[in-house]
Amino acid sequence: MNKELLIYIIIACVKIFLVFNVIQIMIISMIWLERKIMAHMQVRLGPMRVGPHGLLQPIADGIKLLFKEDIIPEKASKLLFVLAPMMTLIPALITFAVIPFGDKIKIFGHNIDLVITDINVGFLYIFAVSSLGIYGIVMAGWASNNKYSLLGAIRSSAQMISYELTLGLSLIGVVMLTESLSLVDVVNAQSRLWNIILQPLGFFIYATSAIAEVNRCPFDLPEAESELVAGYHTEYSSMKFAMFFMAEYANMITVSAIAVTFFLGGWHGPILPPVVWFMLKLACCLFFFIWIRSTFPRLRYDQLMNFGWKFLLPLSLFNILITGLIMVIKG
Repeated sequence: MNKELLIYIIIACVKIFLVFNVIQIMIISMIWLERKIMAHMQVRLGPMRVGPHGLLQPIADGIKLLFKEDIIPEKASKLLFVLAPMMTLIPALITFAVIPFGDKIKIFGHNIDLVITDINVGFLYIFAVSSLGIYGIVMAGWASNNKYSLLGAIRSSAQMISYELTLGLSLIGVVMLTESLSLVDVVNAQSRLWNIILQPLGFFIYATSAIAEVNRCPFDLPEAESELVAGYHTEYSSMKFAMFFMAEYANMITVSAIAVTFFLGGWHGPILPPVVWFMLKLACCLFFFIWIRSTFPRLRYDQLMNFGWKFLLPLSLFNILITGLIMVIKG
């Protein structure tokens, strides 16, 4: 085997291993942080029992779920029932393959890009992969043979398809300004001025659509516990339930990383190392999700769909039109 090819494969494997494990650590940290931050916002203490200030609570919860009985309903479609949690979690993780989290670094004479792979259609890859998560949710609802699960899955698929449209359109303005579909080019184009300044309307549309896309409050209609028990994962237990839980946080991290890449300058920032800047911006976006959840009540389903189709969609098309006009005027 060619020596250069072998080195490339080793570097790629190391990057995949590191990124995957960092995401897992972030998911565990997010579960604890969300509970603590929401508790303090509501003048409570949150988890305090397991470890100092409840730091080990997510690990204790994980161990508990690991040893829980794995129940498959008698009349469920067993194969689809088992595949659904994986179909939801895996797309959220593999989206990170094209997200750059730092500038080039040099190790043992080799220039290494801090991105698993920089493809020239990274923008299209993100939306092609992230849309696969809908299939897992629909499979979970249908395979459970439960009316509440099916209703949750139908709601979720309608919501995610509706808001994925505006999510994609909100980023078109950035792609027009950058003139590239590569995420590394998008970040490099923001070395002087972040896209949030050039595309404030696009950022507002993206932030709103991202919350709806990952089924978070106030758009958490698919798992509205007051109406649908637990939505599409009502019948799930043990590690299958944990995988749905992990997928929600993995999706939050993914959409936050995309926001940092497209609007907040990616790894660019003064003094601190590029990777640190990327992680700090990512942390701010994740805090925004928790803040929104603590602040707003849940919308009605008709309000959710009307807001997406009658307000956000025309607004995103208007943003593309204005961006195009400004580019033509500037020449």
